[in-house]
Amino acid sequence: MALKEIVGKKMAELREDIKGIVKEHGKKVISEVTIASAYGGMRGVNGLVTETSLLDPEEGIRFRGYDIPEVREKLPKAKGGDEPLPEGIFWLLLTGQIPTAENVKEVAEEWQKRNGVPDEVWKTIDALPKSMHPMTQFSVAILALQPASQFAKRYNEGIDKTQLWEPMYEDSMNLLAQLPALAAYIYRRTYKDGKRIEADPKLDWAANFAHMKGIENPDYHELMRLYMVLHCDHEGGNVSAHATHLVGSALSDAYLSLSAGMNGLAGPLHGLANQEVLRWIQKLMDKLGGKLPTKEELKKALWDTLQQGQVIPGYGHAVLRKTDPRYIAQREFAQKHGLVMDDDLFKLVSMLFEVAPQVLMEHGKAKNPWPNVDAYSGVLKWHYGVKEYDYYTVMFGVSRAMGVLASLIWDRGLMLPIERPKSVTTEWVKSQIDRFYYFD
Repeated sequence: MALKEIVGKKMAELREDIKGIVKEHGKKVISEVTIASAYGGMRGVNGLVTETSLLDPEEGIRFRGYDIPEVREKLPKAKGGDEPLPEGIFWLLLTGQIPTAENVKEVAEEWQKRNGVPDEVWKTIDALPKSMHPMTQFSVAILALQPASQFAKRYNEGIDKTQLWEPMYEDSMNLLAQLPALAAYIYRRTYKDGKRIEADPKLDWAANFAHMKGIENPDYHELMRLYMVLHCDHEGGNVSAHATHLVGSALSDAYLSLSAGMNGLAGPLHGLANQEVLRWIQKLMDKLGGKLPTKEELKKALWDTLQQGQVIPGYGHAVLRKTDPRYIAQREFAQKHGLVMDDDLFKLVSMLFEVAPQVLMEHGKAKNPWPNVDAYSGVLKWHYGVKEYDYYTVMFGVSRAMGVLASLIWDRGLMLPIERPKSVTTEWVKSQIDRFYYFD
């Protein structure tokens, strides 16, 4: 397969580059760790290398150096569509190259060949209570696929460490091929009639995900292509990416590693954010009498929220200091498809974009008063009929799997070691305070 050959060649080249960098510059300092950062979740500490993407505070996420507008412009599209195909972003994440239409076709065909799910996995899912949270079902389903791991098999047989990336690649390709079917069935059994819808070989990966959920709207298929691309990767320090990398660094296979990443994504401070934004917007509208507020009414409601010690969901970001380009991409999608004109929720989201940043700047405590990706994504899902909040993170997980698995392949290709940072106690910190340098 051309993709695998390209990745293998690039890995060999980068391994040599890294050897030279470490040998010549290995003792140079690239970050500062303060007591505040040690207690504050290591936020902003440069301590990982992730090849697939980089988050710039001003420009937003860059996938292999390409920003969101460039990705939307340059990646191949489905026939008759305007949004980039996820098969293309996966090629870009793995190779660093913008794929051709033929490259994208190759990935699509490979995933279609691998998309069969063993009967034992369906039985495992069916054994779970339908009341179980969809993310728990999703994590269990991923683990149920693990007996097929080529990585685990090859490792147990004995394999040269320089070749470990190859079975990791095979596991990752199999996982990405199967995840939409698993996620769609979890949706069907939890919220619908429980009947599994088979994949349509004529549809691309994202459109098939929508089809297997039971949604045939071509506009929603387009949204799924955009959504899957926008959420696929976000550097290596976020919880889902870091958890996948961390577990994989112990030479756990892709199934064990991805399940760990999805468990992290399920947390309220990570993947649940988009449903929290939508719930807050709907409650805000109810509080205002079920009608669109005036800008003055909205401004007062936002101030009331802040003065009660609460945040404005969907606004602010740990790294970004400008409007999230992923928000802008979704806003453009909504405008193009006429949603802002027809739906009061979208009208309120647009009004928030006009009012909330000014309120937050006047409030003075937010480092970034601008909207992030979650300020729009939940409202879009709701509009197209996916109104089950608890399922939103599963959709996020299908997308994020592309980025974390691409990184996992590269982790093994570069033979990165097990991650084991040193930890200290508060007593140790107290004993060392007089010895520390202070940074202004």
